[in-house]
Amino acid sequence: MTNTNQPLSSLNVLNFKGVQMTTFHITWLTFFACFFGWFGLAPLMPTIRAVLGLSKSEVGNTIIAAVSATIFARLIIGKLCDTWGPRKTYTALLLIGAFPVMCVGLADSYTSFLLFRLAIGVIGASFVITQFHTSVMFAPNIKGTANAVAGGWGNLGGGVTNMLMPVIFATIVGFGYTNAQAWRYAMIVPGVMLLVMAVLYYRYTKDTPQGNYEDINRLKKATGKTDWSVLTDWRVWSLSLAYAVCFGMEITFDGVAALHFTDTFKLSQGAAGFWAGMFGFMNIFARALGGISADKIGKKYGMRGKGLLLAVMLLLEGCGIILFALAGSLEMAILSMVTFALFLKMANGATYAITPFVNEKNVGMVSGIVGAGGNVGGMLFGFLFKSTTITYLQAFQYIGYAVILVSLVVLVTKFAVNKKEATVPDPSLQVA
Repeated sequence: MTNTNQPLSSLNVLNFKGVQMTTFHITWLTFFACFFGWFGLAPLMPTIRAVLGLSKSEVGNTIIAAVSATIFARLIIGKLCDTWGPRKTYTALLLIGAFPVMCVGLADSYTSFLLFRLAIGVIGASFVITQFHTSVMFAPNIKGTANAVAGGWGNLGGGVTNMLMPVIFATIVGFGYTNAQAWRYAMIVPGVMLLVMAVLYYRYTKDTPQGNYEDINRLKKATGKTDWSVLTDWRVWSLSLAYAVCFGMEITFDGVAALHFTDTFKLSQGAAGFWAGMFGFMNIFARALGGISADKIGKKYGMRGKGLLLAVMLLLEGCGIILFALAGSLEMAILSMVTFALFLKMANGATYAITPFVNEKNVGMVSGIVGAGGNVGGMLFGFLFKSTTITYLQAFQYIGYAVILVSLVVLVTKFAVNKKEATVPDPSLQVA
C-alpha cells in the first residue's frame, strides 16, 4: 500500500498518493522537462544553422557536445545519489542546468553556441537520478517495469520537444520577431520549466520511502569508501555497451532527425520536427513495454531470460536501423523508423530491468556507469554525423551494424547472480 514506508510491489500509474507514487510521478515529469531542455535546440537547428552559418562539421560538433558532457556528469551524479541523496542531487542539477538553457540565446558565434550546448549537456545526467529514485521506491519484482515507465515517459520529452519547439518558434515569429530572434526566445520556455521542477522536486519528494537521508542517518552509512569492484564486473560493461547502442542511438537520432528529414526529404522545419517527434513520442509505451516484458520473463527465467530479451531487442533494433538507412522514400523511412524505435526503446527498458540487480549495494554507481555508456555511444555516433566524407544515410547504416555486434556480446554475457533475484529483498533499500 502507498501509506507504508516500504518499496511498493506494484505500480498503479493512476495512483498519486503516498511518498512512493508522488516521487514516481514527479521524477518522470522532471526527467521529461530535462529532456525537453536538453534537446530543445535540435528541431530548431535548420534555423540556427542558417543564422550562425554553421558547416556540417560544426553542426556535428555541437551534437557531440550536447551528449559528451553528460558522460562525466552521469558518473558524478550516480555517486551523489548514493551519498547525498536523489532529492538534493536532482534539485541542484535542475538549478544549474536551467541557466545555460535559458541563456543559449546569447550565443552569437559557432564557438559560443558550442560552449552553451556543452553546458546544457549536463542536464542529461538527470536520467541516473530518475532511475535511482524509482529503484528506491519499488520492490525488485516490479523495479524493471517502474524504471522503464519512468524512463520512457521522461524520454517522451525528446519527442514532444521536436514537435512543440517549432510551434513555439513559429508563434514567436508570428508576433513579429525575426527567425534569428525567435529561436533564442523559444529556449526560455524549457529553462523556466526546469526551475519550476526544481522547486517541486525539493518540496514534494523524499530520498527513500522511509524519509530523507539526513532524517534516517543513511548519509553516514553511505559515505564509506567507493566500491571500485564494480569496475571489474564485465556485466556492468556489457550493459554499458548495450545502452551505448540503444539509448546512445536514441539521443543521436533526437539530435539529427530534424536535419535529416529537412535535408534528405526537403521537408519544412515544422514537418521535419513532427516526424522526428514521432520517434521520441513512442516512449509513451515502448520503453515501458521493454521493462514489463523483462520483469515477466525474469520471474520465469531469471536474469538469463532478461539478458536474452535484451539481446533480441538489440538485434532487431540494428536490423531496423539498416532498413531505415536503405529507405528510398519518406514513407518507407517513417515506417522503418517506427520499427527500429520500438525495439530500441524496449532495449532501453530491458537494460534498466537488469541494471539495479548487478550490484545492489552500489545501485547509483552502476546506474551512473551504464547511463554514461549511453552517452559515450551518442558521442561516438556523433562523429559519424560530423564527417564530411560519409552521408547521414551511411552513418545510420554503420550504426546498425554496430548494434547487431553488441547484441552478440549481450547474448554471451551471463547476468545471473541469484536465481531468486526477482523475489529477494533488495539490501540497498533496507535502511535502519
